[in-house]
Amino acid sequence: MTTIIPAAASLHGKKGLILGIANDQSIAWGCAKAFKALGADLAISYLNEKAKPHVEPLAGEIGAEIFEPVDVTGEGELQAMFDKIGEKWGKLDFALHSIAFAPREDLHGRVVDVSRDGFMKAMDVSCHSFIRMARYAEPLMKDGGTLITMSYFGAIRVIDNYGVMGPVKAALEASVRYLAAELGQKGIRVHAVSPGPIKTRAASGIAHFDELMSKAADRAPEHRLVTIEEVGYTTAFLATDGAKGITGNTTYVDCGYSIVG
Repeated sequence: MTTIIPAAASLHGKKGLILGIANDQSIAWGCAKAFKALGADLAISYLNEKAKPHVEPLAGEIGAEIFEPVDVTGEGELQAMFDKIGEKWGKLDFALHSIAFAPREDLHGRVVDVSRDGFMKAMDVSCHSFIRMARYAEPLMKDGGTLITMSYFGAIRVIDNYGVMGPVKAALEASVRYLAAELGQKGIRVHAVSPGPIKTRAASGIAHFDELMSKAADRAPEHRLVTIEEVGYTTAFLATDGAKGITGNTTYVDCGYSIVG
């Protein structure tokens, strides 16, 4: 039986970049699968040679047309990915930023005790790299496009043990609003997606994360945790023409946790 996807919900012929896949448990991987299912052609990044063996089979599974290393702290690596996209495709329709980091010693302490260097590192990797991504994507989005980043409920509420990532994600969500205002006239839409707790490699660095997940499942109206596939399909929808009237917002995919949390 042939599946027919309505044009407004299709990404057929669209070109997209996915930053942040670490393994098959990554939120970015759930998104990549959804983008591909809707017909998109994808460029996939991997962090470094250590990460490559975990990401390369996934890139192959979805037929990624571009597969390049991107460490956003490395000089010129992010721009090199966009140069590659420009050379091969000549355009870009959407880009997903699913990257976050804070030094463990700063993440596990109080915000008031966070070191200057630790705060700057967390802000650079988790927030400013999204702004840089938008800057490099803008000239390739000649017919408009979609920029998406991943946030968390700790951006607007104090979450135990989330620490410095709370202020950083708040800055990220504010950046989404400002970028949406600045790029809207070019038809470029900007979104933050805020999933509920998911056991990913990045989240494992948060102290007592299993307890956080258990509390979220108990409190959420659906009494369960969201999956990477559910986050993926919501994220992919935001890149389709069906979501053309949406920009600058934070979309929660958390089984309702944010309404009671």
